Amino acid sequence: MRKQLVLTASGRDRVGIIEEMTELLLRYDGNVESSRMVRLGGDFALLMFVSAPDEKIHDLRSALSEMHYAKYDVHTRLSEVVEPEETSAVPCAITVLGADHMGIIHQVTRYLSEQGINLETMTTEVTAAPMSGTPLFAMSAVVKVPHQLTVDDLREALEFIGEETGVDTKVFPHVDED
Repeated sequence: MRKQLVLTASGRDRVGIIEEMTELLLRYDGNVESSRMVRLGGDFALLMFVSAPDEKIHDLRSALSEMHYAKYDVHTRLSEVVEPEETSAVPCAITVLGADHMGIIHQVTRYLSEQGINLETMTTEVTAAPMSGTPLFAMSAVVKVPHQLTVDDLREALEFIGEETGVDTKVFPHVDED
């Protein structure tokens, strides 16, 4: 039987981080089932959902802990079995674009939380506008909208938040690419 764990790691960016991490996982028959990795400034961060044989999971966590003290900030958490999610929830994609300023993420996620909307994925980025260099904010997210809220209600609420914060919001059906 295999156990799953969530692995997070961050540290100074350099070539070979993923190769080193996956080599360690392979030593313990670990398999990366899902992952997200990104360079943030001069650092590199990764989030992995990993499985390993029950009898090797403790040793794998110990080896990862040793890596923590040597090179990276590494944390692991055994994953618990989750109940099947509600199938009536509607997957939607959300985009938010506009001039960057503090509070955009908070206002959007506060509304989502208040409505019981689960965030599946979210990425944000600030880049310089091509001509003016003005900081531009971009967010994309996939959410699960519970059956008691319509997609049109979500769209309308996010448009209102967009008007308040000076950003453009869009909501559209999301289709899994798996």
